[in-house]
Amino acid sequence: MKVKFFAALFACLTFVCPVFAAQGDPISLETLIIDVPTAETLDRYQASFLTRAYDHGTIMESIDFGVYPRINLGVSIAVHELLGSSSSVRVLDPDFQVKWKLYDGSLYLPAIAIGYDGRRYGYGYDHRRNYTKTKQYLDDRKGGYLTFSREIIVPGLNATAGVNLSDFDFDDLYMFTGFFYNLADNFGLLAEWDNIRNIRDSRLNLGARITLHPSLALDAAVRRIGRGDESERILQLRYVTNF
Repeated sequence: MKVKFFAALFACLTFVCPVFAAQGDPISLETLIIDVPTAETLDRYQASFLTRAYDHGTIMESIDFGVYPRINLGVSIAVHELLGSSSSVRVLDPDFQVKWKLYDGSLYLPAIAIGYDGRRYGYGYDHRRNYTKTKQYLDDRKGGYLTFSREIIVPGLNATAGVNLSDFDFDDLYMFTGFFYNLADNFGLLAEWDNIRNIRDSRLNLGARITLHPSLALDAAVRRIGRGDESERILQLRYVTNF
């Protein structure tokens, strides 16, 4: 009962806290496409709240802060099976993320950033596949990464590409790429090809973003397209403010 109480309290704070946060100037939200990190960072004294609802009634809250110019620090925590009627609600281990923007980009060169992303998704997937105690998540953490971003071809089309080392293991070297296209002031399309090392393990993610306010956006996406019962639909709310 205590676990359920704290899980419910956490969910309430997740949705209520951003409402009472101080309003700031219009802020770009494209520090992350869906799972793929861009080279953009929050400004100093900015905070980003990202709430994601996904498979098995799981809610994840990620909070990132612009602690120094070009440097962001964050933490995330998820509650598994919070939504729905399951009696086995579980608060998962917290993870952290950090990003350092090395270069702002120029007319000919992209912006560059390095970072670490410890978020994992698909907890408990082993019931659908071969169970192993060493791998309880369908998607491993991105780990350390190097990412490049810039606008390409037409105005509003932003591309990102990079490499990542899950758990800094060189045997787990992956590539990723993603695109964000602003079709209108308040609507954009999202596309990613993530975890690229072979076709089976790679992930194709597609989605759309509705900007409800210059600091608030709602994303709807489908992850792991073409992978049968591993595919999932997600909703996430992004809010950025000053502190």
